[in-house]
Amino acid sequence: MEQVKLLNGLFKNSQQKGEEYLIYLDVDRLVAPCYEAVGRVPKKPRYGGWESREISGHSVGHFLSALSAMYIATGNKELRRKLEYTISELAYVQSLDPTGYISGFPRDCFDRVFTGDFTVARFELGGSWVPWYSIHKMYAGLIDAYVLVDIQEALDMVIKLANWAKAGLDNLTEEQFDKMLYCEHGGMCEVMADLYSITGNPDYLDLAIRFYHKETLLPLSHFKDELEGKHANTQIPKVMGAAKLYNITGEEKYKNAVVFFWNVVTQNRSYVIGGNSRDEHFGKADTEKLGVMTAETCNTYNMLKLTEILYDWEQDSTYMDYYERALYNHILASQDPDSGMKTYFVSTQPGHFKIYCSPDDSFWCCTGTGMENPARYGRRIYYRDKNDLFINLFISSEMKIEDKGIRLVQETNFPESEDIRLTFAKANGEFMNIKIRVPSWVNGEVKVFVNEEEQNTRIEKGYMTIGGDWKTGDCICFSLPMKIHAYRAKDDLNQVAFMYGPIVLAGALGKENFPETDILDDHLKLNHYPGIIVPTLVTDQMDIEEYIQPVEGLPLTFETTAIGQPGNIKCTLIPFYALHHQRYTIYWKTMTTEEYKKSQLTSLDYQEKLEGITVDSVNPNEQQPEIEHKIQSKNSNSDYFSDAGKGWRESIGDGYFSYEMAVQPNEQMYLVVTYWGSDKAHWISGKRYTRDFTISIDEVVIANEVLEEEKPYTLFDVFYEIPKELTKNKSRIEVKFLSTEDKIAGRIFGIRTTREKLS
Repeated sequence: MEQVKLLNGLFKNSQQKGEEYLIYLDVDRLVAPCYEAVGRVPKKPRYGGWESREISGHSVGHFLSALSAMYIATGNKELRRKLEYTISELAYVQSLDPTGYISGFPRDCFDRVFTGDFTVARFELGGSWVPWYSIHKMYAGLIDAYVLVDIQEALDMVIKLANWAKAGLDNLTEEQFDKMLYCEHGGMCEVMADLYSITGNPDYLDLAIRFYHKETLLPLSHFKDELEGKHANTQIPKVMGAAKLYNITGEEKYKNAVVFFWNVVTQNRSYVIGGNSRDEHFGKADTEKLGVMTAETCNTYNMLKLTEILYDWEQDSTYMDYYERALYNHILASQDPDSGMKTYFVSTQPGHFKIYCSPDDSFWCCTGTGMENPARYGRRIYYRDKNDLFINLFISSEMKIEDKGIRLVQETNFPESEDIRLTFAKANGEFMNIKIRVPSWVNGEVKVFVNEEEQNTRIEKGYMTIGGDWKTGDCICFSLPMKIHAYRAKDDLNQVAFMYGPIVLAGALGKENFPETDILDDHLKLNHYPGIIVPTLVTDQMDIEEYIQPVEGLPLTFETTAIGQPGNIKCTLIPFYALHHQRYTIYWKTMTTEEYKKSQLTSLDYQEKLEGITVDSVNPNEQQPEIEHKIQSKNSNSDYFSDAGKGWRESIGDGYFSYEMAVQPNEQMYLVVTYWGSDKAHWISGKRYTRDFTISIDEVVIANEVLEEEKPYTLFDVFYEIPKELTKNKSRIEVKFLSTEDKIAGRIFGIRTTREKLS
């Protein structure tokens, strides 16, 4: 990273905006929860959002990683000063705990786990919200501060923290350890493998192997895709851990899991922008179900890190094709170029908009990885293997190769221009192979010129090779011809996105009925904001891209002919990375003229109507919706059901589960509950339980429900009228599902509050 500097253009501008946010953040506020975790009064109050909750402290870990990487990328001494001050503050806090523990929450939950007698759920361990996930960020941040910036104190601190973990986890049997791993645990396998690589201490390798999560990784190592219904970003760090274990041990089972996972996710489980997941989970393979909460930004941050490891194993341009697509169309697109704020999800719902974090009161997981992303842009522009220098990405930048006395400058305005120029600003006759990536999207022959003389080259693994004893002033020039091409969704060929080279072009739909602000503390607030009608593209020609032409005088701006219906509209397309603070669509619905005539385009179908009247919703079994709606439960469990393509929750016997949900005060509201039509009485350990339960609002029962296989093999909704006195002067209510002895409440597949009732 220290050998590459960005020069100008998109990524340099984005890097500078990311740097500004790191300078803005107050170290004393970030470390405040760490003070409180050991019973001390912090110098300043902690930040809001997730930093005011049990997961607090994860942000300071990301901050350490971001500061370290940005300092290497820019050389800004203010960043190093902040980094050293942060570490000194954390070292002081760590000195107050004799065990070496340091985090943003008390260690009580870990103390319970280390006894072997603890509670666990997918996102709860020892009574705390994903504690290993959160503390993993501290491990990773301290390791980055040492590896990137060579701060010895950071290594000393993370060794103490690792020894604390080792001492406690030694108390657990293999069965207890595996039980603990049922809860999301971040990249603990990876950081322990990294610590082993740094220190050579076999204790850390042993811990890394114990953190290898068999439930997820063993099927992958046998080339089985069992990802459906799993929380997506929980799995990617586990796979990175397996990759690090392969680097250490050479055991093929680790590599098999990594390569298979990467192929499955990038080829079968990703959207056109390179992101993946819907509502944070993997759905059915080879589907691209659209929605507001798709393409979690953390996932793509982690997928790029994983791709870097695979590329280290094999320099195949296929990896860089994915890397480029995800970098431009998700990561670059996820930061607001005006405020520097970051997205959590990237909506694929046609007509929706991006929602960004607030500077002081969000601190979502993707705020943290979003701090790191702008410092990482230079990581894979180039790759060196002895005498081979790979040119992977076409970004204006400079590369220094100290041992060869080479300084190579890449000049380009890509993707606005197809032309790239590589100049040896310094060279003294040393030999190197320059290997230029030929992307899969190139439209035609790529010609390469050295000092204006055309070269004869052949392509191997997606690269053209030009060898030479390079001297100061030597130039390599080439162009990468691009054109508009259509991308068709894996599960619906009539659902189309458009690309120009690697760049996803989004429909710019303006600010009709736009919210007052799209920078929010709560990313859920505008999930059900009223939408707009998005044009359908109607044409009888299969090559729909033929109807799209560039707009003269506006780089990377395109316009369709008047094929947008209703209304014979011309639709404007611009790069998705450049689209902010307005409505958009990435995917377009396409129809033939006859199909359009038969459709009733202006009348919304049931699901669209339901979205239009929804005030709030919860998806059971999904971490963020449940936590954000303050789930409470007793004798309750949840899981994913493939037949329904959704998660569910129930309670058994003397139990319940409840959520806080938004309503419109003093208005007639409805509670909508989604059930599976085949659910009925269920036998558990030889005892029959009926699905007979009550539904209450703020402890007032509004319904008694009995499920007896009313509508086999389908999901269905029931609308319950909420008495108006229960919403009087209230903006939130508690919705509770209660079971009693010999009975089950649920299964519940979805919960909404709505303004109207649909028939």
